[in-house]
Amino acid sequence: MQALKYPFLDLATVNAPYFDEIRAAVERVITSGRYIGGSEISTFEAALAVVAGTRFAVGVSNGLDALRLIFRAYIELGRLQPGDGVIVPDNTYIASALAVSDAGLVPVLADVSVETLNLDTAVLESIYTPSVKAVLTVHLYGRPCYDAALADFIKTHKLLLIEDNAQAIGAETADGRPTGSLGDAAAFSFYPTKNIGALGDAGAVTTSDPELEKTIRALANYGSDVRYHNIYKGYNCRLDPVQAAVLNVKLPYLRRENRRRREIAAVYDAEIHSPYVRKPLMTRPDLCVWHQYCIITPQRDGLQAYLAENGVATDINYPVPVHLQPCYGEYAGLSLPRASEIARQILCLPVSACTSPGDAAAISKIINSYEP
Repeated sequence: MQALKYPFLDLATVNAPYFDEIRAAVERVITSGRYIGGSEISTFEAALAVVAGTRFAVGVSNGLDALRLIFRAYIELGRLQPGDGVIVPDNTYIASALAVSDAGLVPVLADVSVETLNLDTAVLESIYTPSVKAVLTVHLYGRPCYDAALADFIKTHKLLLIEDNAQAIGAETADGRPTGSLGDAAAFSFYPTKNIGALGDAGAVTTSDPELEKTIRALANYGSDVRYHNIYKGYNCRLDPVQAAVLNVKLPYLRRENRRRREIAAVYDAEIHSPYVRKPLMTRPDLCVWHQYCIITPQRDGLQAYLAENGVATDINYPVPVHLQPCYGEYAGLSLPRASEIARQILCLPVSACTSPGDAAAISKIINSYEP
């Protein structure tokens, strides 16, 4: 096997341009003496709300907790009840479903589109029952999952729309609205591998609903509205100020990071011509922020091995759909054929700051030379 020439992701390389600013930011937190809460967090929240196009942002501990807090808050506010159904796409990271289950709600798993790899909005009416009270739309791989069919479905049935925006910060709809502002609330993740990542776990919730914002802020801080006064049986899900300081360094570079990913994706799109590969179908690739560049191929295992032999690292996001995860054994009998097909055939190519457009061109040539 050839030595690795094209890494999939190396976080030291990703963060190297920010090292000096990050050191200064961390030192700022250390010397402040304020290690819980403080100005780093409020500064980050204000900046994120601008990026998301919402009135509020609440920094929290991670992306899963962001989702958990949203669902728990809606239960506390009486807009959801334990046992209510929440539509969730089957092709997603497990956190999307876990947050629903954790709140005592019921994931209603939906099949996905083989073209977008996201929730197939055409199936929504067919899986709707009166027990469904919300939809969790996942902007997977950095691609917005929002269209007229979803908007009409939400309006017709008077449902909550929650966005899992963990992978799509900076993405937009065709009419210029940023993901994170399309529904009632949205969850963000700043896990280190994300387009804008912390140096550990970090997340946030965005919303324009002041009552929801207030409830989430209390729930994340032991259920406390004021010190030593707990109105909810809450959690400790606060954002660490060191991570907020890191994100304050990196968030201003979001457009640059996403632009770079778009440039790499454009090379793949132009240069990959293999008959064994289906590229992402995009009418507006400029709206996607390409957290992953995913191809679909029935020759997945063979192509992945061939790429490794030629120095190209790849990944599989995700090899097991939610309905086949052992922890969701009650769904094992569901027929969700497109999600299952995607799980068998998806392959993610390098698209981070570790990859240049020239690298993408070279990787494309290697893919084109593959023969099963």
